[in-house]
Amino acid sequence: MAEENQAQPQLQIQRIFLKDISFESPRSPLVFQEEWKPEVGLELNTKSRQVGENLYEVVLDITVNVKNNDEPAYLVQVLQGGLFTIAGFEERQLHHALGAFCPGTLFPYAREAIDSVITKGSFNPVMLAPINFDALYLENLQQQQNETAEATQ
Repeated sequence: MAEENQAQPQLQIQRIFLKDISFESPRSPLVFQEEWKPEVGLELNTKSRQVGENLYEVVLDITVNVKNNDEPAYLVQVLQGGLFTIAGFEERQLHHALGAFCPGTLFPYAREAIDSVITKGSFNPVMLAPINFDALYLENLQQQQNETAEATQ
């Protein structure tokens, strides 16, 4: 019976942590005197690495770049990290967990950190919409397969 429990897949959150945060508002306080017509740019990346036996670090990197009247208003970058124990998964399932499930778990924490620092900069929060990390993962996987197919032709 103990052997059966060991073979079952396990995914546990060990720790969620803020790895890095950066806020820049190069045009403050002049930006507060202008009519506010923000243009929001969002960049999202994930990285993962194994840091121990069945232990993985996943980092969600989100950059929000806001311009007002084609001038920079502010830039926020958050690296939201998580430490996950993942065991008993096939390689494909492991990659999916690291590329979709873990970033999806980290996203609400990163979104809160972004909103908090933007508010401290005296701007209204951005309120990032939920992100479908499963769809992004599948899109990235398809793109990699297409690039591999093109390289072998």
